[in-house]
Amino acid sequence: MSEHPKMAAVKHLHDSYMVMVQRKRMYGAILLLIFIALMVSGFSVAEDRNAGSFWDGIGRVFDFPAGVVAEAIEKSAELPTHLMTYFPALLETLNIAAAATLIGVILGSLVSMLATRGLAKWPHLIPLFRRVLDIMRAVPEIVIALILIFVMGGGPVPAMIAIAFHTTGALGKMFSEVNENASLEPIQGLASVGANWTQRMALGVIPQVAPNYLSYSLMRFEINIRASAILGFVGAGGIGYELKNAMSWGQGRYDQAAAIFLLLFLSIVLFDQLSSIYRNRLTHGRTGSEAIL
Repeated sequence: MSEHPKMAAVKHLHDSYMVMVQRKRMYGAILLLIFIALMVSGFSVAEDRNAGSFWDGIGRVFDFPAGVVAEAIEKSAELPTHLMTYFPALLETLNIAAAATLIGVILGSLVSMLATRGLAKWPHLIPLFRRVLDIMRAVPEIVIALILIFVMGGGPVPAMIAIAFHTTGALGKMFSEVNENASLEPIQGLASVGANWTQRMALGVIPQVAPNYLSYSLMRFEINIRASAILGFVGAGGIGYELKNAMSWGQGRYDQAAAIFLLLFLSIVLFDQLSSIYRNRLTHGRTGSEAIL
């Protein structure tokens, strides 16, 4: 007699679970159908507005890479000269990424503390600071760069400001999540001896979150290198600007485009590996060889 209510409860729980599973599958199927419909309609609109046909051009998609590789092989003797010629532009791109990352780290850490419960200096303004981070994170770098180039003219400064703006929003969000896991005991201890808000953050919070801050900052630096190269295509300087010029001239300068591609690829791989090594050491205590493997 005592087993019957338990069996009924288990059966009721099983039936409720199956209803939830079926409902989830139904919603998933509806979303999948909507996605397919949007993809089909979007492709049709793009095909109608495209200057040429997608199906006619798909067969020539590898013509440009083949031309670049062929010309680079033909003029391989000039490759070292091109690498030296465009190396300063690569340094400019790396400087843009480094400066933007540094500014983003400083501003992101400050705003993240103002947006974290238990740490904020003005708790009633936490929603405001969080919305600010959302806005900064939502606006793409290229949009900000285009606006700044229109106002300030071309060059590395608009690219640096645009990337720093977006980096502040992205890192501020990640830093605020890290801050939520920080222990409040050191902060309360510092407050009990009369420390102000800046001292509590610098001595009570930063030592706890510094490894995660550095890990996220290194990861963001990798992203910013690619972003700074892309912004060069809209006139923001760096190696992306040189790549745009080399590609615009077309055949005859494809060997220069190949040299720029090679420089950019090697720099991204190098910094990706270095940051991965240090991030793994910080978060997992691995050695460099283990991080690469």
